[in-house]
Amino acid sequence: MVTKEDLVEVLKTVEDPELFMDVWTLGLIYELELKKDIVEVLMTFTTPMCPYGPMLIDMIKDAITDKYKEVKEVKVEITFDPPWEPSEELRAVFGV
Repeated sequence: MVTKEDLVEVLKTVEDPELFMDVWTLGLIYELELKKDIVEVLMTFTTPMCPYGPMLIDMIKDAITDKYKEVKEVKVEITFDPPWEPSEELRAVFGV
């Protein structure tokens, strides 16, 4: 059976194409729920104008369903409330 921890490990393999860091470490994932064979993800982008947004959603869905065949559907909801802000650790990594 898939656990939330399993899903987090998969999300750590999905890299933002602009920042070259995974979506989990970036803090783009706000909520992650597993309901039987459906995964629900509440996430944001680094900016509402993110040109890679649709691709990033597909990458997340594909990563989860490719790794866990028992997951029948991945629902990704996008929110900008609150807007994404990098943590102090990320600011240090990016040099800002």
